[in-house]
Amino acid sequence: MGIREIPALQLTAIRQFVAGLCFVLFFMIVKKYPLPNRYQIRRMFIVCLFMFVAANGLSTWGLNYIPTGLGALIGALYPLSVVLIDRIFYKGRKILPLTMIGFLLGIIGMVIVFYENIRLTGNHLFWFGLALSLIAMLSWSLGTIFVTRKTFTINPYYGIGWQMLMSSVVLHGMSYLLQDPVPVSTISWKGWASVLYLVIIGSVVAFAAFIYSTKKLPMAIASLYAYINPLVAMLLAAWLLNEKLTIHILYGATFTLVGVFLVNYSARKTDTKKSN
Repeated sequence: MGIREIPALQLTAIRQFVAGLCFVLFFMIVKKYPLPNRYQIRRMFIVCLFMFVAANGLSTWGLNYIPTGLGALIGALYPLSVVLIDRIFYKGRKILPLTMIGFLLGIIGMVIVFYENIRLTGNHLFWFGLALSLIAMLSWSLGTIFVTRKTFTINPYYGIGWQMLMSSVVLHGMSYLLQDPVPVSTISWKGWASVLYLVIIGSVVAFAAFIYSTKKLPMAIASLYAYINPLVAMLLAAWLLNEKLTIHILYGATFTLVGVFLVNYSARKTDTKKSN
């Protein structure tokens, strides 16, 4: 809803700046945290490029050209790409038969959803939006692998705040190079309401909840959002934005999410065997 009147990169830059400022000011003023050192800034900047600039920025831009539900479904594929990238480049988990079945179901589901959305929209920019969303998903996967393989000596909530602030500067520059930013004075109350929702619910609450859940809950429970998020996005888009929701799209989403579940399940099964 926000990108209807605010260019996507500019919207993301505003969102990340305000949300990042909330995190940073809280920890510096209330918790009395010092400024990060050069080593921490360098590591956080790498993560912010993957997870906030490329993943968040490009996925938001892609929504100009593809349906919201499809964008969320592509984002849900990140567990599959994490397993695949980890195996190919880092010789990580073995690809089990169950993992291959999951990959196959995920691909079948996405083909169904792609075909149905192309048939419904007929938009020649569909493939551009699709490419942006896929790059965003892969960037999130690479950022996830980087975070899990590197040691960070900074509070994760405080670190996310700095990552958001750094990404907002990059995204702001990209918005001037690649799009045509609008004067903030021309943004309506609906546009600012979207920004406010994205800042409070989409950034501050959601990221805080995600970090907390990964620390306090088993990953099997913490990762449930990956299956629920696309379905919520599809239903809300159909209700609020009148996006078409056909039985074929639901079939495709079901195939994809079952595939993601099987890949996650096989990965956890492999990790359990290693720990035993």
